[in-house]
Amino acid sequence: MAISSLALLSALVALCLWTSPVVCLRFDLQSGQIKCISEEIKINAMTVGKYSVINPSESVPLPESHRVSIKVTSPYGESMHSAENVDSGNFAFVTKEAGDYLACFWTPEHKPAATITFEFEWKSGVTAKDWTSVAKKSQVELMEVELKKLEDTVKSIHDEMFYLRSREEEMQDMNRSTNSRMAWLSFLSLVLCLSVAGLQLWHLKTFFERKKLL
Repeated sequence: MAISSLALLSALVALCLWTSPVVCLRFDLQSGQIKCISEEIKINAMTVGKYSVINPSESVPLPESHRVSIKVTSPYGESMHSAENVDSGNFAFVTKEAGDYLACFWTPEHKPAATITFEFEWKSGVTAKDWTSVAKKSQVELMEVELKKLEDTVKSIHDEMFYLRSREEEMQDMNRSTNSRMAWLSFLSLVLCLSVAGLQLWHLKTFFERKKLL
């Protein structure tokens, strides 16, 4: 019975964690070029990332040309992490505002040009926590760890729902404001068109009266 309950909890946690943002990428970066990755993260969320350059040949040390620079910025341009000419690294911080966080990678120019294969993993929310360390530090049983993980996952989903609801309300307010402005613009355009039409009729009437055609 305990095993089946544990399996059920594991399945629920896996299903909930599926909704948490995780970015795992491997891509090629040409020397002298820049590549940016955007991730939307809510406020007060833990986010961690790690990156490393793949050695093209394991039999020899990593070439000096295979180095990258990285800068992670907040939605308002604040630098959250930066490093230059490194072959690997990691970062971790708690977000101060909600929005799109940007991680940009670039390499210096080399002649001949070099292609750098790069791995980048970016986690936020519940997935950013190291549950293995939690279990070791607290010396708790697996069931307690799974329950704690499930509790944090439910809290994360609850916060995400309120965040999406607030975003929806902001979009509705923006739509109402836009519709109101469009209505006033349409009304002013109609008044302007009627005024121009009236001015044209008055001008034509005056012209014909001068020519004694009316």
